[in-house]
Amino acid sequence: MIQASNQQLDGSVRATIKPGMTVLVVTKQDQATGRLTKGVVKDILTKSAAHPHGIKVRLENGVIGRVKGIVDAGKEP
Repeated sequence: MIQASNQQLDGSVRATIKPGMTVLVVTKQDQATGRLTKGVVKDILTKSAAHPHGIKVRLENGVIGRVKGIVDAGKEP
């Protein structure tokens, strides 16, 4: 697991999150500690354009959490 860094891109705007991106998320059980999990976005679960605590996503490994940072935007089309 990785600790939060202020140098990560913001994950609170839905338009910046796309399937295939590598992101850092905080799961519900890790909210108190702030422990982050790295993974690749499979689905975007938040329907609103923005969320103050981060856009909720499902990673390819099934983990659900709120995006706290973008590690890699993935391949450009």
